[in-house]
Amino acid sequence: MDGFINLLKPPGMSSSDAVGFVRRLLPRGVRVGHGGTLDPDAAGVLPVCVGRAARLFDYIVDKKKTYIAELRLGVETDTQDAAGTIIARRDASAVTAEDVRAVLPRFVGEIDQTPPAYSAIKRDGRRMYDLARRGEAVALEPRRVTVYGVEYLGQTAADRHMLRVECGKGVYIRTLCCDIGRALGVGGHMAFLLRSEAGCFSLQSAATLEELRRAAEEGSLESLFYPMDAPLGAYPAVRLEGQYMTPVSNGRAIPPAWHGQAPAEGVIARIYVGDIFAGMAQADGEGLLRFRAMLMERH
Repeated sequence: MDGFINLLKPPGMSSSDAVGFVRRLLPRGVRVGHGGTLDPDAAGVLPVCVGRAARLFDYIVDKKKTYIAELRLGVETDTQDAAGTIIARRDASAVTAEDVRAVLPRFVGEIDQTPPAYSAIKRDGRRMYDLARRGEAVALEPRRVTVYGVEYLGQTAADRHMLRVECGKGVYIRTLCCDIGRALGVGGHMAFLLRSEAGCFSLQSAATLEELRRAAEEGSLESLFYPMDAPLGAYPAVRLEGQYMTPVSNGRAIPPAWHGQAPAEGVIARIYVGDIFAGMAQADGEGLLRFRAMLMERH
């Protein structure tokens, strides 16, 4: 059993718990992992890697993600979301929708963002949220991240505003909300978060926990799997004839003579032998494609 499940994670469940739920539906020993953490209080798309698809984690986690977030102004929390302890209050009654719109362009593009103390980032082998809960939190260095766009969707209450955020890997939406609040001079936090897209996985096609459970009981769980190459369409494809099945499955580097191309150094490509997706390979300085994620069994 190999492929991806597009899971609609409910609020109140950690990404690890969601993976555990899927694992219990599968035969013993099948490897399962998630393709990008979603905070426990958040809901939405959580790609789950099953079987050999777990080897492709590095190639799906970098994909563009889209979030719907509610920003609450005037209240800051230690976790930067609604689950945290309030650490500051300010009057936000004078902040208008136009004021919020006006600051959003500051947070688009390549920006520096300091990860929150309550995060899954490791420091000396320990999760930051564990250190923070023990009062041992340490300051993290700002990281360069990419925000493709922040769209203002509307005002839901006097101090609440809905935003759509498109971003790359490593962006903390709750930190973004906190930073927007500070740019407005009143502080703020993320009151709600929904991930609506993660690469090719969208909310419209996501399966609920109940749908997965029912499919498992009916013996049709694999019908909900996405093929292993489904989220990798942005990478170029290199197609080989079936005669190369044995050397490829043994992990041999692929020379240009096998496929008639000389990819530029550093290019990462999907490799197919006949109709079989063999894995992901990267071109070296000599034009050889060397496997970084092999999916075929050795012949």
